[in-house]
Amino acid sequence: MEMVPEKKHNMRIKRVIGVVSGKGGVGKSTVAVLLAQALAAKGRSVGVLDADITGPSMPRLLGLESFRAESDGEKLFPVVNEEGIKLLSINLFHEDEDAPVIWRGPLLGGAIQQFWTDVDWGDLDFLVVDFPPGTSDVALTAFQTIPFAGVIIVATPQDYVSMIVRKSVRMAEMLKTPVLGVVENMRYLICPTCGEQIVLFDDGNGHSAERLGLPLIVSMPWRREVAQAKSLRWSELPEEVKKDAAKLAFVAESTQAPISAARSPQEGGCDCGEQTCCESCGSSTADGC
Repeated sequence: MEMVPEKKHNMRIKRVIGVVSGKGGVGKSTVAVLLAQALAAKGRSVGVLDADITGPSMPRLLGLESFRAESDGEKLFPVVNEEGIKLLSINLFHEDEDAPVIWRGPLLGGAIQQFWTDVDWGDLDFLVVDFPPGTSDVALTAFQTIPFAGVIIVATPQDYVSMIVRKSVRMAEMLKTPVLGVVENMRYLICPTCGEQIVLFDDGNGHSAERLGLPLIVSMPWRREVAQAKSLRWSELPEEVKKDAAKLAFVAESTQAPISAARSPQEGGCDCGEQTCCESCGSSTADGC
Protein backbone atom coordinates (compact mmCIF):
# COMPACT_ATOMS: atom_id res chain seq x y z
CA MET A 1 0.00 0.00 0.00
CA GLU A 2 1.29 3.44 -0.91
CA MET A 3 2.16 5.34 2.28
CA VAL A 4 0.82 8.67 1.00
CA PRO A 5 -2.09 8.04 -1.38
CA GLU A 6 -3.95 10.88 -3.04
CA LYS A 7 -6.10 12.65 -0.45
CA LYS A 8 -9.85 13.04 -0.82
CA HIS A 9 -10.72 16.72 -0.98
CA ASN A 10 -13.97 18.35 0.08
CA MET A 11 -14.12 21.64 -1.78
CA ARG A 12 -16.62 23.08 0.71
CA ILE A 13 -14.10 22.81 3.56
CA LYS A 14 -11.32 25.38 3.25
CA ARG A 15 -8.83 24.11 5.84
CA VAL A 16 -8.52 21.05 8.07
CA ILE A 17 -6.46 21.25 11.27
CA GLY A 18 -5.60 18.12 13.25
CA VAL A 19 -4.94 18.06 16.99
CA VAL A 20 -2.57 15.20 17.77
CA SER A 21 -0.74 13.58 20.67
CA GLY A 22 1.11 10.32 20.97
CA LYS A 23 -0.18 9.86 24.51
CA GLY A 24 -3.59 10.10 26.14
CA GLY A 25 -4.40 12.27 29.13
CA VAL A 26 -2.48 15.35 28.01
CA GLY A 27 -5.51 17.54 27.28
CA LYS A 28 -5.66 17.02 23.52
CA SER A 29 -9.45 17.09 23.26
CA THR A 30 -9.65 20.22 25.42
CA VAL A 31 -7.17 21.93 23.11
CA ALA A 32 -9.23 20.88 20.06
CA VAL A 33 -12.38 22.37 21.59
CA LEU A 34 -10.62 25.62 22.52
CA LEU A 35 -9.26 25.91 18.98
CA ALA A 36 -12.72 25.38 17.47
CA GLN A 37 -14.32 27.86 19.88
CA ALA A 38 -11.70 30.55 19.31
CA LEU A 39 -12.18 30.27 15.54
CA ALA A 40 -15.98 30.38 15.91
CA ALA A 41 -15.68 33.44 18.17
CA LYS A 42 -13.88 35.19 15.29
CA GLY A 43 -16.84 34.53 13.01
CA ARG A 44 -15.40 31.51 11.22
CA SER A 45 -17.64 28.59 10.27
CA VAL A 46 -16.22 25.61 12.15
CA GLY A 47 -16.78 21.87 12.38
CA VAL A 48 -15.23 19.24 14.65
CA LEU A 49 -14.61 15.64 13.60
CA ASP A 50 -14.16 13.41 16.64
CA ALA A 51 -11.68 10.86 15.28
CA ASP A 52 -11.09 9.32 18.71
CA ILE A 53 -13.52 6.52 17.93
CA THR A 54 -12.89 4.39 21.01
CA GLY A 55 -12.63 7.31 23.44
CA PRO A 56 -14.97 10.02 22.12
CA SER A 57 -15.25 13.06 24.39
CA MET A 58 -16.28 15.84 22.01
CA PRO A 59 -20.07 15.61 22.46
CA ARG A 60 -19.75 16.14 26.19
CA LEU A 61 -17.11 18.87 25.92
CA LEU A 62 -19.25 20.76 23.39
CA GLY A 63 -22.45 20.28 25.40
CA LEU A 64 -24.06 17.82 22.94
CA GLU A 65 -24.06 14.50 24.79
CA SER A 66 -27.88 14.31 24.79
CA PHE A 67 -28.19 14.88 21.01
CA ARG A 68 -28.15 12.37 18.16
CA ALA A 69 -26.79 12.71 14.62
CA GLU A 70 -29.03 11.88 11.66
CA SER A 71 -28.71 10.32 8.23
CA ASP A 72 -30.83 10.33 5.08
CA GLY A 73 -29.42 6.96 4.02
CA GLU A 74 -26.70 8.53 1.91
CA LYS A 75 -25.23 11.33 3.99
CA LEU A 76 -24.60 11.82 7.70
CA PHE A 77 -25.50 15.17 9.23
CA PRO A 78 -23.50 16.74 12.06
CA VAL A 79 -25.10 18.16 15.18
CA VAL A 80 -24.67 21.90 15.86
CA ASN A 81 -24.03 23.23 19.37
CA GLU A 82 -25.17 26.55 20.81
CA GLU A 83 -21.99 28.24 19.58
CA GLY A 84 -22.67 27.19 15.98
CA ILE A 85 -19.94 24.53 15.91
CA LYS A 86 -20.82 21.42 13.88
CA LEU A 87 -19.84 18.07 15.37
CA LEU A 88 -19.75 14.48 14.27
CA SER A 89 -18.76 11.78 16.77
CA ILE A 90 -19.43 8.07 17.14
CA ASN A 91 -21.15 8.83 20.45
CA LEU A 92 -23.83 10.79 18.57
CA PHE A 93 -25.00 7.46 17.13
CA HIS A 94 -25.26 5.59 20.44
CA GLU A 95 -28.27 5.68 22.73
CA ASP A 96 -25.94 5.02 25.65
CA GLU A 97 -22.84 7.24 25.69
CA ASP A 98 -21.13 4.70 27.99
CA ALA A 99 -21.40 1.91 25.40
CA PRO A 100 -17.89 0.80 24.33
CA VAL A 101 -16.83 0.67 20.70
CA ILE A 102 -15.31 -2.81 20.35
CA TRP A 103 -14.14 -2.81 16.75
CA ARG A 104 -11.03 -4.08 15.03
CA GLY A 105 -8.71 -1.75 13.11
CA PRO A 106 -10.31 -1.95 9.63
CA LEU A 107 -13.72 -0.98 11.03
CA LEU A 108 -12.23 1.93 12.95
CA GLY A 109 -10.43 3.14 9.85
CA GLY A 110 -13.62 2.76 7.83
CA ALA A 111 -15.50 4.95 10.30
CA ILE A 112 -12.94 7.75 9.81
CA GLN A 113 -13.27 7.51 6.04
CA GLN A 114 -17.05 7.69 6.34
CA PHE A 115 -16.90 10.66 8.72
CA TRP A 116 -14.86 12.51 6.08
CA THR A 117 -16.43 11.43 2.79
CA ASP A 118 -20.07 10.72 3.72
CA VAL A 119 -20.87 13.73 5.93
CA ASP A 120 -22.70 16.83 4.77
CA TRP A 121 -20.50 19.38 6.57
CA GLY A 122 -21.78 22.26 4.47
CA ASP A 123 -19.44 25.21 3.91
CA LEU A 124 -16.71 25.39 6.54
CA ASP A 125 -13.77 27.70 7.00
CA PHE A 126 -12.17 25.15 9.33
CA LEU A 127 -12.66 21.53 10.28
CA VAL A 128 -10.84 20.56 13.49
CA VAL A 129 -10.01 16.85 13.78
CA ASP A 130 -9.48 15.46 17.29
CA PHE A 131 -7.13 12.50 16.79
CA PRO A 132 -6.93 9.44 19.03
CA PRO A 133 -3.68 9.06 20.96
CA GLY A 134 -0.88 7.11 19.33
CA THR A 135 -0.13 5.95 15.79
CA SER A 136 -2.94 3.42 15.33
CA ASP A 137 -4.98 2.46 12.26
CA VAL A 138 -7.32 5.38 12.94
CA ALA A 139 -4.51 7.94 12.90
CA LEU A 140 -2.99 6.36 9.78
CA THR A 141 -6.34 6.40 7.96
CA ALA A 142 -6.94 10.03 8.91
CA PHE A 143 -3.51 11.13 7.66
CA GLN A 144 -3.91 9.15 4.43
CA THR A 145 -7.49 10.26 3.72
CA ILE A 146 -7.80 13.89 4.84
CA PRO A 147 -5.84 16.79 3.27
CA PHE A 148 -4.65 18.56 6.42
CA ALA A 149 -3.43 22.14 6.27
CA GLY A 150 -1.46 21.21 9.38
CA VAL A 151 -1.53 19.49 12.77
CA ILE A 152 -0.98 20.84 16.28
CA ILE A 153 0.86 18.63 18.76
CA VAL A 154 -0.22 18.53 22.43
CA ALA A 155 2.19 17.33 25.12
CA THR A 156 2.98 17.63 28.80
CA PRO A 157 6.57 18.65 29.70
CA GLN A 158 7.89 15.22 30.67
CA ASP A 159 10.80 13.50 29.00
CA TYR A 160 9.08 10.15 28.42
CA VAL A 161 5.97 11.91 27.09
CA SER A 162 8.11 13.82 24.59
CA MET A 163 9.59 10.50 23.44
CA ILE A 164 6.11 9.06 22.85
CA VAL A 165 4.77 12.21 21.19
CA ARG A 166 7.80 12.33 18.90
CA LYS A 167 6.44 9.18 17.24
CA SER A 168 3.30 11.07 16.20
CA VAL A 169 5.39 13.98 14.93
CA ARG A 170 7.44 11.62 12.77
CA MET A 171 4.29 9.89 11.56
CA ALA A 172 2.88 13.23 10.38
CA GLU A 173 6.15 14.06 8.63
CA MET A 174 6.29 10.66 6.93
CA LEU A 175 2.75 11.21 5.65
CA LYS A 176 3.60 14.69 4.30
CA THR A 177 1.49 16.62 6.82
CA PRO A 178 2.78 19.98 8.11
CA VAL A 179 3.35 20.13 11.89
CA LEU A 180 2.43 23.64 13.04
CA GLY A 181 3.86 23.55 16.55
CA VAL A 182 3.40 22.35 20.11
CA VAL A 183 0.90 23.17 22.83
CA GLU A 184 2.60 22.48 26.13
CA ASN A 185 -0.07 21.62 28.66
CA MET A 186 -0.09 21.43 32.46
CA ARG A 187 3.47 22.52 33.24
CA TYR A 188 1.96 24.29 36.23
CA LEU A 189 -1.41 24.92 37.82
CA ILE A 190 -2.98 28.17 38.95
CA CYS A 191 -4.03 28.06 42.60
CA PRO A 192 -7.76 28.90 42.63
CA THR A 193 -7.37 30.65 45.99
CA CYS A 194 -4.26 32.81 45.69
CA GLY A 195 -3.40 32.66 41.97
CA GLU A 196 0.10 31.29 42.61
CA GLN A 197 1.73 29.14 39.93
CA ILE A 198 2.53 25.64 41.24
CA VAL A 199 4.79 23.48 39.05
CA LEU A 200 3.28 20.11 38.09
CA PHE A 201 5.51 18.72 35.34
CA ASP A 202 9.04 20.03 34.94
CA ASP A 203 12.14 17.83 35.00
CA GLY A 204 14.45 20.71 34.19
CA ASN A 205 15.11 19.69 30.60
CA GLY A 206 13.37 22.59 28.93
CA HIS A 207 10.04 23.00 27.17
CA SER A 208 8.37 20.21 25.21
CA ALA A 209 8.77 22.27 22.05
CA GLU A 210 12.55 22.39 22.51
CA ARG A 211 12.68 18.62 22.90
CA LEU A 212 10.57 18.06 19.82
CA GLY A 213 12.33 20.72 17.75
CA LEU A 214 9.07 22.53 16.99
CA PRO A 215 7.70 26.04 17.62
CA LEU A 216 5.94 26.55 20.95
CA ILE A 217 2.42 27.82 20.24
CA VAL A 218 1.39 28.29 23.87
CA SER A 219 2.11 26.87 27.32
CA MET A 220 -1.23 26.29 29.03
CA PRO A 221 -1.59 25.78 32.81
CA TRP A 222 -3.89 23.28 34.48
CA ARG A 223 -7.03 25.15 35.56
CA ARG A 224 -9.67 23.56 37.73
CA GLU A 225 -12.52 25.43 36.04
CA VAL A 226 -11.47 23.91 32.71
CA ALA A 227 -10.34 20.45 33.82
CA GLN A 228 -13.45 19.76 35.91
CA ALA A 229 -16.05 21.41 33.69
CA LYS A 230 -18.76 19.08 32.39
CA SER A 231 -18.67 21.03 29.14
CA LEU A 232 -16.68 24.00 27.87
CA ARG A 233 -18.71 27.09 27.00
CA TRP A 234 -16.83 29.97 25.46
CA SER A 235 -18.93 32.58 27.24
CA GLU A 236 -18.00 31.08 30.63
CA LEU A 237 -14.25 30.63 30.08
CA PRO A 238 -11.76 32.89 31.92
CA GLU A 239 -10.19 35.60 29.78
CA GLU A 240 -6.75 34.01 30.25
CA VAL A 241 -8.02 30.79 28.66
CA LYS A 242 -9.54 32.72 25.77
CA LYS A 243 -6.20 34.45 25.17
CA ASP A 244 -4.43 31.08 25.02
CA ALA A 245 -7.10 29.76 22.65
CA ALA A 246 -6.68 32.84 20.44
CA LYS A 247 -3.02 31.84 19.91
CA LEU A 248 -4.21 28.48 18.61
CA ALA A 249 -6.63 30.21 16.23
CA PHE A 250 -3.87 32.54 14.99
CA VAL A 251 -1.67 29.57 14.05
CA ALA A 252 -4.59 27.81 12.32
CA GLU A 253 -5.43 30.92 10.32
CA SER A 254 -1.81 31.28 9.25
CA THR A 255 -2.03 28.02 7.28
CA GLN A 256 -2.90 27.59 3.63
CA ALA A 257 -5.15 24.95 2.15
CA PRO A 258 -3.17 22.14 0.48
CA ILE A 259 -2.23 23.06 -3.09
CA SER A 260 -4.11 20.14 -4.58
CA ALA A 261 -7.30 21.54 -3.06
CA ALA A 262 -7.39 24.14 -5.85
CA ARG A 263 -10.63 23.32 -7.58
CA SER A 264 -10.99 22.45 -11.20
CA PRO A 265 -13.51 24.47 -13.18
CA GLN A 266 -17.03 23.13 -13.07
CA GLU A 267 -19.10 22.86 -16.22
CA GLY A 268 -19.30 26.36 -17.64
CA GLY A 269 -16.09 27.50 -15.89
CA CYS A 270 -15.38 29.14 -12.53
CA ASP A 271 -17.47 32.06 -11.37
CA CYS A 272 -14.41 34.33 -11.54
CA GLY A 273 -13.76 33.51 -15.19
CA GLU A 274 -10.32 32.01 -14.52
CA GLN A 275 -9.45 28.48 -15.54
CA THR A 276 -8.68 27.36 -11.99
CA CYS A 277 -9.25 28.99 -8.61
CA CYS A 278 -7.51 28.57 -5.29
CA GLU A 279 -10.05 27.25 -2.78
CA SER A 280 -8.36 28.95 0.20
CA CYS A 281 -8.39 32.53 -1.08
CA GLY A 282 -10.31 32.60 -4.38
CA SER A 283 -7.34 33.84 -6.43
CA SER A 284 -6.44 32.47 -9.79
CA THR A 285 -3.72 29.85 -9.34
CA ALA A 286 -1.85 31.62 -12.10
CA ASP A 287 -1.62 34.64 -9.79
CA GLY A 288 -0.79 32.58 -6.70
CA CYS A 289 -2.32 32.82 -3.23
